[in-house]
Amino acid sequence: MKMHRITSSRLLGGFFLRLTAGLLVLIISSLPTPAVARAAAEQDPLQELGRTAVLDTMLQNAVRRGLISGAVVLIGNRNGALYTHAAGRAGFEAASPPLTTGTVFDVASLTKVFATTPAIIRLMDQGTLSLLDPLSRWFPEFEGKNITVLHLLTHTSGLHDGMLDPEAPLESAISRAAAQAGAVPAGTRFLYADINFILLGNLVRRITAFGLDGYCQDSFYRPLGMLHTGFNPAAKLNTAATLGGRNGVLNGVVQDPNARLLGGVAGHAGLFSTAEDLARFARMLLNEGELDGRRVLSARAVAQMTAPYYFRNGSIVRGLGWDRESPFSAPKGALFTEFSYGHTGYSGSSVWIDPEKDLYVILLTTRLDYRNRRSFNRLRSDISTLAAALFSGHKTGDDVQIPKNTGP
Repeated sequence: MKMHRITSSRLLGGFFLRLTAGLLVLIISSLPTPAVARAAAEQDPLQELGRTAVLDTMLQNAVRRGLISGAVVLIGNRNGALYTHAAGRAGFEAASPPLTTGTVFDVASLTKVFATTPAIIRLMDQGTLSLLDPLSRWFPEFEGKNITVLHLLTHTSGLHDGMLDPEAPLESAISRAAAQAGAVPAGTRFLYADINFILLGNLVRRITAFGLDGYCQDSFYRPLGMLHTGFNPAAKLNTAATLGGRNGVLNGVVQDPNARLLGGVAGHAGLFSTAEDLARFARMLLNEGELDGRRVLSARAVAQMTAPYYFRNGSIVRGLGWDRESPFSAPKGALFTEFSYGHTGYSGSSVWIDPEKDLYVILLTTRLDYRNRRSFNRLRSDISTLAAALFSGHKTGDDVQIPKNTGP
């Protein structure tokens, strides 16, 4: 009987997967030009709502297949949200509360681009440092190693990761990085590594005398109205769970073990946020550094942060901190332009932003299956592809009003 239930579940999951894929192909292949699509939507809002139901089905199918326990998707443009949906639960038990667009998630490596990168770029914009500054200017351990701020931001320092010493986590991160520096000449190879951003996060403290958390609160989160974004969230907040290996289920505690050793505040991981807060930051970027009359970055700084840097004969394209085209750019999907940029997080988060299409897609999940990376990246890609197909050219408040669904 148990075997029958498992087989039936798999068959049902396969059916929904094929159904979703078929609907996705049908919708994308039949979409008219943006102008015609807008006119059609105005004439037949029910048809538009039927199309967005495919996004709902994608999330629900991922839950049924055991890839995630739940997810929140928020799609919008520089003016506001175009689509929101929450599916599934904030934890891994049947009694776990349902997710909402206000649930706080451990966003993992999104910390690199929603905290550390903008902090460094803001300091650059103020003239405190430059991309070509040698790391040894602040870290004497790197004297003669020829590693610059640019190398850290683009993951071309040649440094690689390892577990930190629990007795002296930050000191061990710096000393081990300095010991390996130069083994791979800086600037010659793209190698994604958290150590680059651990060093950058500490650099913010050395320059400003503020921790990364305090600096980002003062510079970005409070001015932008990101009320539920920060490090080491209060226990009373509505937080989504993560799987913590030997530590079991974590709730309100950062999943990344090195970030935990660093006290929950690190340049590579540790940030917690909501889809709604991340959307405000994405809108700020689409508005060239300003949101609701509050400027937190100059337009020049935003342009510099998201400009392309080419590696491996152009097969890998990075911004400063941000990804543009690489093995990690599944959330770019098939329809975002070459001007778009984004990032992923191990916990199951991703963001992709396209200034050309005036569109962003935020995906936050309670991730269950970490081994099936191919299916998870397919989910990221399909959501972005469908979002670009459905919402490119929409204007908030002018076209069809998509109802906000925050239920399970």
